[in-house]
Amino acid sequence: MYYVLKILLTAGLVVAVSEISKRSSLWGGILASLPLVSFLGMIWLYIDTGSTEKVSELSKSVFWLVLPSLSFFLMLPFLLKKGMGFGTSFAFSTMVMIGLYLVMIVCLKKLGIHT
Repeated sequence: MYYVLKILLTAGLVVAVSEISKRSSLWGGILASLPLVSFLGMIWLYIDTGSTEKVSELSKSVFWLVLPSLSFFLMLPFLLKKGMGFGTSFAFSTMVMIGLYLVMIVCLKKLGIHT
């Protein structure tokens, strides 16, 4: 039952963003920009493990890895405005983001920051 609750709550949030965005991109953006996945992940992790250390480590990793993910939100609208199709723009933006994740992970390791 616990896993069903986790799935329903998480899926409900994704559906809510989609439905709200149909009416208002501002309110959809506000809801989507909230770190709801991070919040829920930390809550589920703490409930499952009782470990504040694991939650702390997850929080630190999220902080560092949010930075490269922002590239997606810059690239996608830029490419769409340049006339590139949605699928191509989405795929290219995703590839850039993944590349920047890899760069960030390498940089963090070189700086001695463990995520």
